[in-house]
Amino acid sequence: MTEFSEAERAYLKSQRLGRLATVDQHGQPQANPVGFYPQDDGTILIGGYAMGTTKKWRNLQKNPKVALVIDDIVSVRPWKVRGVDIRGDAELLTGPHELGPHFSEELIRVHPRRIHSWGLEEE
Repeated sequence: MTEFSEAERAYLKSQRLGRLATVDQHGQPQANPVGFYPQDDGTILIGGYAMGTTKKWRNLQKNPKVALVIDDIVSVRPWKVRGVDIRGDAELLTGPHELGPHFSEELIRVHPRRIHSWGLEEE
């Protein structure tokens, strides 16, 4: 598993929304906004309401490959953007967890295999 740099960890902890891309049974990508929660072990948890009934969950049952992008615009003038692109494998979890009662028991744990970031060096 690839590890996050200090700047990447700090950035991920400062953000709340990312876009998770999965691949459906026909090889077509699907991207959805998701809440995410960086973990101390270097993985990222993704939770939601009724996660086990979603298309992304069904996609991941057949193909665990994912991309998760977290980015934002720091400034328009001058144009400054920053973000982290995480490629990896998803692990589907079901059971009690600590993310909160508004989440279903199903969670996605992303194991990063490749990390690319931009715009974080100026913080």
